[in-house]
Amino acid sequence: MHSPSSWSALPLQPLRGIRILSLALNLPGPATLLRCASMGAQCTKLEPPAAPGSSSADPMHTYCEQAYNDMHAQVQRLQADLKTPEGQAQLHAELARTEVLLTSFRPTALRKLGLDWEQLQERYPQLSMVRIFGATGEAADTPGHDLTYQAEAGLLNSEHMPASLLADMTGALMATEAILQTQMHRLRCGAGALLDVGLFQAAQWLAQPLHWGMSAPQGDVGGAHAGYRTYRCQDGLVAIAALEPHFAARLCAAAGLPARGDVVTMRQAATHEAISRFVREQPVAHLQVMAVQQDIPLHAMLA
Repeated sequence: MHSPSSWSALPLQPLRGIRILSLALNLPGPATLLRCASMGAQCTKLEPPAAPGSSSADPMHTYCEQAYNDMHAQVQRLQADLKTPEGQAQLHAELARTEVLLTSFRPTALRKLGLDWEQLQERYPQLSMVRIFGATGEAADTPGHDLTYQAEAGLLNSEHMPASLLADMTGALMATEAILQTQMHRLRCGAGALLDVGLFQAAQWLAQPLHWGMSAPQGDVGGAHAGYRTYRCQDGLVAIAALEPHFAARLCAAAGLPARGDVVTMRQAATHEAISRFVREQPVAHLQVMAVQQDIPLHAMLA
């Protein structure tokens, strides 16, 4: 299994010396800070005051303390009640030395906290702002979460829960990209910029292959191609990704079929049946050895 070692410092450090202040709770904002810190940014997070007996008011600390700790390992955490004059004073003291403000409040809440972009831009001309919303545009005040964004984008097709928080994590990558864009803009124009990131739009981006038909059931990466599927074997499941003709030809040969890897052959029911039968008769260990020897993309998912 591949290691997520890329979470550590990235070599180019494009955000070195850039100060980011985040007010964003839950997953997308902290995940954005995790990425930005790995690029050299100085990250500070201003959280609401924690309840007695708790070290953080961020709901993520309750949902999954390990995730919270991992995402904040390189983040300076402060606490302030932004609904009070003291909290507002602390916020603006931080903004005065910040290049990028990251938020995940809905527009109505931002206005109540005095965080309208026009006011911020007038007071801090070099400050950039990246706002994470559930959706951009008119739907920005509509409540939602990763599950509803995935469902709306068409990424859920059963009652089973998704394997990961795809909209949130992709939204974090998009927010990181937005922060990089604002800094490129500041270098060119000498002024801050405002960019919005929508989690629904992030889910839509992930769903593009589905909407193109590629990962739909009739698509070649949706199950129609016999070389790109999951198969049950003797003692588990395997994912096989023999999509290119040379990989597909090797898989066909291993299954006792003529070594033809063209798309027409790989879409045929007889090819599906033959490969399924071959894989079903093999233990995982044999399939793994075969994959290495024949240079076939295969990953075992032991039951």
